[in-house]
Amino acid sequence: MLEAGIKGRQEVVVTKDNTAKALGSGLLDVFATPAMIALMECTAWKSVADQLGEDEGTVGTHLDVAHLSATPLGMKVYCESELIEVDGRKLVFKVAAYDEAGLIGEGTHERFIVKNEKFQAKAEAKGTK
Repeated sequence: MLEAGIKGRQEVVVTKDNTAKALGSGLLDVFATPAMIALMECTAWKSVADQLGEDEGTVGTHLDVAHLSATPLGMKVYCESELIEVDGRKLVFKVAAYDEAGLIGEGTHERFIVKNEKFQAKAEAKGTK
Protein backbone atom coordinates (compact mmCIF):
# COMPACT_ATOMS: atom_id res chain seq x y z
CA MET A 1 0.00 0.00 0.00
CA LEU A 2 1.40 3.35 -1.03
CA GLU A 3 1.65 6.06 1.60
CA ALA A 4 2.59 9.73 1.45
CA GLY A 5 6.22 10.50 2.10
CA ILE A 6 7.90 8.41 -0.63
CA LYS A 7 10.69 10.45 -2.21
CA GLY A 8 12.55 10.21 -5.49
CA ARG A 9 15.55 11.81 -7.18
CA GLN A 10 16.79 11.75 -10.78
CA GLU A 11 19.57 13.68 -12.49
CA VAL A 12 20.44 14.68 -16.06
CA VAL A 13 23.01 16.87 -17.77
CA VAL A 14 21.90 19.58 -20.19
CA THR A 15 23.00 18.51 -23.68
CA LYS A 16 22.06 19.62 -27.18
CA ASP A 17 19.37 16.86 -27.13
CA ASN A 18 17.33 18.31 -24.25
CA THR A 19 17.47 22.00 -25.14
CA ALA A 20 14.57 24.22 -26.13
CA LYS A 21 16.06 24.42 -29.63
CA ALA A 22 16.17 20.61 -30.03
CA LEU A 23 12.71 19.97 -28.59
CA GLY A 24 10.96 22.73 -30.49
CA SER A 25 9.97 24.79 -27.47
CA GLY A 26 12.18 27.74 -28.40
CA LEU A 27 15.32 28.79 -30.21
CA LEU A 28 17.87 28.75 -27.38
CA ASP A 29 20.40 26.20 -26.16
CA VAL A 30 19.01 26.05 -22.63
CA PHE A 31 17.28 23.20 -20.74
CA ALA A 32 13.84 22.89 -22.31
CA THR A 33 10.63 23.13 -20.32
CA PRO A 34 9.43 19.83 -21.90
CA ALA A 35 12.67 18.21 -20.73
CA MET A 36 12.15 19.52 -17.20
CA ILE A 37 8.60 18.19 -17.21
CA ALA A 38 9.77 14.79 -18.48
CA LEU A 39 12.36 14.68 -15.70
CA MET A 40 9.67 15.50 -13.13
CA GLU A 41 7.40 12.74 -14.46
CA CYS A 42 10.27 10.26 -14.55
CA THR A 43 11.29 11.07 -10.99
CA ALA A 44 7.73 10.67 -9.72
CA TRP A 45 6.91 7.36 -11.44
CA LYS A 46 10.24 5.77 -10.61
CA SER A 47 9.86 6.71 -6.94
CA VAL A 48 6.81 4.47 -6.54
CA ALA A 49 7.41 1.81 -9.22
CA ASP A 50 8.78 -0.80 -6.82
CA GLN A 51 5.75 -0.35 -4.54
CA LEU A 52 3.24 -1.38 -7.22
CA GLY A 53 1.95 -4.79 -8.23
CA GLU A 54 3.78 -6.71 -10.96
CA ASP A 55 1.08 -5.85 -13.53
CA GLU A 56 0.70 -2.21 -12.46
CA GLY A 57 2.20 1.08 -13.52
CA THR A 58 1.34 4.75 -13.35
CA VAL A 59 0.36 7.28 -15.98
CA GLY A 60 0.65 11.02 -15.73
CA THR A 61 -2.66 12.88 -15.79
CA HIS A 62 -1.98 16.42 -14.60
CA LEU A 63 0.91 18.84 -14.18
CA ASP A 64 0.95 22.27 -12.59
CA VAL A 65 4.54 23.48 -12.75
CA ALA A 66 6.48 26.68 -13.26
CA HIS A 67 9.83 26.86 -15.04
CA LEU A 68 11.59 29.58 -13.08
CA SER A 69 15.15 29.79 -14.37
CA ALA A 70 17.18 28.88 -17.46
CA THR A 71 19.97 26.29 -17.34
CA PRO A 72 22.85 26.32 -19.86
CA LEU A 73 24.51 23.46 -21.72
CA GLY A 74 26.76 21.25 -19.62
CA MET A 75 25.13 21.96 -16.28
CA LYS A 76 23.62 19.19 -14.14
CA VAL A 77 19.90 19.27 -13.39
CA TYR A 78 18.24 17.13 -10.76
CA CYS A 79 14.65 16.63 -9.71
CA GLU A 80 13.24 15.65 -6.36
CA SER A 81 9.74 14.33 -5.88
CA GLU A 82 7.66 13.56 -2.84
CA LEU A 83 4.39 11.67 -2.79
CA ILE A 84 2.12 14.00 -0.83
CA GLU A 85 -1.31 12.43 -1.36
CA VAL A 86 -2.76 8.99 -2.07
CA ASP A 87 -6.47 8.91 -2.95
CA GLY A 88 -7.34 5.45 -4.18
CA ARG A 89 -5.51 5.11 -7.50
CA LYS A 90 -4.68 8.83 -7.67
CA LEU A 91 -1.18 9.88 -6.58
CA VAL A 92 -0.15 13.51 -6.08
CA PHE A 93 3.51 14.49 -6.01
CA LYS A 94 5.33 17.66 -5.08
CA VAL A 95 8.13 18.10 -7.63
CA ALA A 96 11.08 20.49 -7.80
CA ALA A 97 13.98 20.77 -10.23
CA TYR A 98 17.36 22.32 -9.49
CA ASP A 99 20.53 23.11 -11.36
CA GLU A 100 23.92 23.80 -9.85
CA ALA A 101 22.84 27.38 -9.08
CA GLY A 102 19.52 26.57 -7.38
CA LEU A 103 15.81 26.05 -7.95
CA ILE A 104 14.72 26.10 -11.62
CA GLY A 105 11.19 24.69 -11.46
CA GLU A 106 8.52 23.45 -9.08
CA GLY A 107 4.93 22.38 -8.81
CA THR A 108 2.66 19.37 -8.47
CA HIS A 109 2.15 16.29 -10.60
CA GLU A 110 -0.71 13.77 -10.54
CA ARG A 111 -0.46 10.18 -11.66
CA PHE A 112 -2.94 7.30 -11.65
CA ILE A 113 -2.20 3.66 -10.95
CA VAL A 114 -3.28 1.47 -13.88
CA LYS A 115 -3.21 -2.17 -14.89
CA ASN A 116 -0.59 -1.99 -17.64
CA GLU A 117 -2.01 -4.54 -20.12
CA LYS A 118 -5.59 -3.30 -19.77
CA PHE A 119 -4.51 0.33 -20.20
CA GLN A 120 -2.37 -0.49 -23.25
CA ALA A 121 -5.14 -2.53 -24.87
CA LYS A 122 -7.65 0.28 -24.38
CA ALA A 123 -5.25 2.79 -25.95
CA GLU A 124 -4.53 0.51 -28.92
CA ALA A 125 -8.24 -0.12 -29.48
CA LYS A 126 -8.65 3.56 -30.32
CA GLY A 127 -6.54 2.98 -33.43
CA THR A 128 -8.82 0.27 -34.78
CA LYS A 129 -11.97 2.37 -34.91
